[in-house]
Amino acid sequence: MSLQSLKHFFNPKSVAVIGASVNIKRAGYLVMNNLLAAGFNGPIMPVTPKYRSVHGVLAYQQIPDLPIVPDLAVICTNEVRIPDILLALANKGCQSAIIVATEDQASTSSEIYRLAAQHRIRLLGMSSLGIINPHCLLNASLAHCNALPGNIAFVSQSAAVCTTVLDWASSKGIGFSAFISLGDAQDIGFAEVLDYLARDTKTQSILLYIDNIDNARAFVSAARAIAQHKTVLVIKSGSSLLGAKAAALHSKGLFGHDSVYDAAIKRAGLLRVHDLHELFAAVETLAYSRALHGERLAIVSNGGGLGILAVDNLMEEGGRLAELDAPLMDKLNACLPDNWSHNNPIDMIGDADPTRYATALNHLMDSDQVDAILIIHSPSALSNSEETALAIVEAIQKHPRRKQINILTNWTGEAAARPARQIFANAKIPTFRTPTGASTAFMHLVQYRRNKKLLMETPISVPDHIIYDAKAATNFIKEVIIERTQGDDGLPVKLSTYCTKPLFDAYHLNTIDTHIALDITDAIEKAKIIGYPLAVKINSPDIQFKSQVHGVMLNINNARELDSALRSITERVKKALPDAQLTGFTLQKMVASGLALELRVMIKQDAIFGPVIAISQDSDTRDLQTTLENAVVALPPLNMALARYLVIQGIKDKKIKVKQQVQDFDMQAVCLMLTQLSQMLLDNPQIEDLDLNPVLVTGSKVTIVDSQITLVKSEENLPCRFAISPYPKHLEEIIHLKNGQTVLLRPITAEDEVRHQLFDNSQTKEDRYKRYFSQRGSMTHEEMAMLTQIDYEREMAFIAVNYNNEEEQDIVAVIRASTDPDNLEAEFGMIVSRELQGLGMGSLLLNKMVAYQQSKGTRQLVAMTMLSNIGMAKLAKKLGFKIERDIEEGIINMHMELTK
Repeated sequence: MSLQSLKHFFNPKSVAVIGASVNIKRAGYLVMNNLLAAGFNGPIMPVTPKYRSVHGVLAYQQIPDLPIVPDLAVICTNEVRIPDILLALANKGCQSAIIVATEDQASTSSEIYRLAAQHRIRLLGMSSLGIINPHCLLNASLAHCNALPGNIAFVSQSAAVCTTVLDWASSKGIGFSAFISLGDAQDIGFAEVLDYLARDTKTQSILLYIDNIDNARAFVSAARAIAQHKTVLVIKSGSSLLGAKAAALHSKGLFGHDSVYDAAIKRAGLLRVHDLHELFAAVETLAYSRALHGERLAIVSNGGGLGILAVDNLMEEGGRLAELDAPLMDKLNACLPDNWSHNNPIDMIGDADPTRYATALNHLMDSDQVDAILIIHSPSALSNSEETALAIVEAIQKHPRRKQINILTNWTGEAAARPARQIFANAKIPTFRTPTGASTAFMHLVQYRRNKKLLMETPISVPDHIIYDAKAATNFIKEVIIERTQGDDGLPVKLSTYCTKPLFDAYHLNTIDTHIALDITDAIEKAKIIGYPLAVKINSPDIQFKSQVHGVMLNINNARELDSALRSITERVKKALPDAQLTGFTLQKMVASGLALELRVMIKQDAIFGPVIAISQDSDTRDLQTTLENAVVALPPLNMALARYLVIQGIKDKKIKVKQQVQDFDMQAVCLMLTQLSQMLLDNPQIEDLDLNPVLVTGSKVTIVDSQITLVKSEENLPCRFAISPYPKHLEEIIHLKNGQTVLLRPITAEDEVRHQLFDNSQTKEDRYKRYFSQRGSMTHEEMAMLTQIDYEREMAFIAVNYNNEEEQDIVAVIRASTDPDNLEAEFGMIVSRELQGLGMGSLLLNKMVAYQQSKGTRQLVAMTMLSNIGMAKLAKKLGFKIERDIEEGIINMHMELTK
């Protein structure tokens, strides 16, 4: 389906209302009324057999009677009539419809969507409130009021949340570029709408209310793409277990874990808020604030207590106060009473008048020590609230740095403060009712800045000496699955600690030597080889968590203790689980854990986002929901930067508590272990579940003590279960150039930023001019990060790297192509080092990109180069591209049809 089909929802030229009515309690009445009241400048065609006209507009008895094909149809009838209506619309040629009806039966709903797909009709809904686009005077909705024009788009699965936000925004004078109610989102969902809004020039920020996501990969991919250019805020319902289940039922979707949603939202570079109050604050901040240049906040107030409340909340949220340097202190001392606070927050004392506020504000805006200012005012008989607000607005509007510094205000109180807050709202300055609300709103800007910065962070390189053997791991897993599933019809294979060592060895992950004893006598003999002290555990296919049945004993120092321990374990387990099959014992040498940090690392399956990696210290929790609530979670694939962010987040959230006596806790070592596990998961999609409990961290040594792994039979589409497209290793290719030089062709990675920067800087001015159509300097980190941290779901860049003795060296060529969301067209650009030109490098790269885009089903591959770049044009023509010279524009257009 094409994004072009969505333009008829956002900007239709004509609208038909199916089921239009003169009954004020009917949906057909409300939609007609809203379309007319908004001033829609196009044909509005009511369809109803009951009335000759609706709201004074001539009505048509049935859809075939319509004089023109409507761009958009709004269906307001009972659901049982919708299948027939869709057929009539299809015959008429209408391909866009909103369904405001609420489905009562799942079978009817399924039939409706089946028919719509069959006839290529795009559906918004069912149970949609409709859509509003104030910029084209469209209000095709059931909303109780219209939206004001603005630059914020609101997309929601809940009609009730839509009307609540609309009502609040109207009272604040906040406008929207689009207001979309998705309903159950079974056809048009968040991903498509985000891709459309990314290209909408009227939209600068987006708010999402999410009950549930269906297509995780499409959503994350679209969100990551738009977050690089526009601010996206998310309120996700269902943060509790019962709430999540209710949200899934409401949207008729799958149940997903809130902690995983949270990880996905952060990974995509979006900002999450947790309730409507916080959302309203965030909307106001988005509507009136600018992107932060830094995080240093200055707080000005006429009462110390209010400033302290703001500081307390700021610190709790992880914010940062601005430090007042000597020049700024001198200026403040000159304009404030002797008994002012002499610190930030700046308490100007209760008699602060408009002049004092304005003067202090000017000094703060002059200073390079301040990035944002929160101005607080409490009701005072000594200071007029409205006059103070007017003085502040005037000072801000006149200051030359007004666009560099973010200003937030908090006028406390009700009746006395209301006119002042209206003054700020009229001046487009964020204003809040409480100090906490204001500081929280500021932290929304900070957190969004941090999330976006994380998207651009260059990963720390994995140490060169770390080499993993993916082939050995794959062969081991295949052998185990074949051996264990014979006659079991492919049931999952569960591996305990003693079976997992070959897999971990393949990825250089440290484990403890583990031995299996069939009985007590065998255990005592094996203990002589292992040595004391020992840890022993019962073995049983019926017992997953041995500690729950007291099937584990530690610190066994001799044969007598071992004999006693094994007999005690056996007796306890038989008493607790008399029907359990006991198959022997596991023996391990004890590891000194007193100075070690104990972690639990897991791979779990989420119904929405697929595999996730979780880390915690909650060793006893077995329930999946509780396990993920007590852990920090990330979506694979992980690199060193993302792994480090995960560990830091765990420490910050107190999910990981680093003991003071832990010697030389090496975060790099833990991050490396997480990155290796991520790679193991990517290489082996048969891994369904993994539980490493405990993992001991002693300095730079990370040791897996106990492990449980569940394997499933591999299917070809298993890699697609990842919410984020993993690195496509199968596209790596070693080639030999005409001069005998060996080169590795492979997709680009985030870790290539430094070498890509060196390659880009090494190009001649002429080559750079041909590539970028202008003389440009060295790229910034942000620009280079966008070129290397690509989303393989919608773009591709192949690099050619000198390859000697199985080691990668410098980059010598790059080709990249970006595909539109509809996969209709991919545009490529290429540059080859001058010393390799003429050796067939360009032909190899372009052929590789053609083959890749063909495998993706892309319709055509296009490019544009300068008239002077004759070599590129000749190469493209040789490979089958059609060449068109545009003398007037000074360019050559190249295109190749890949699929029909």
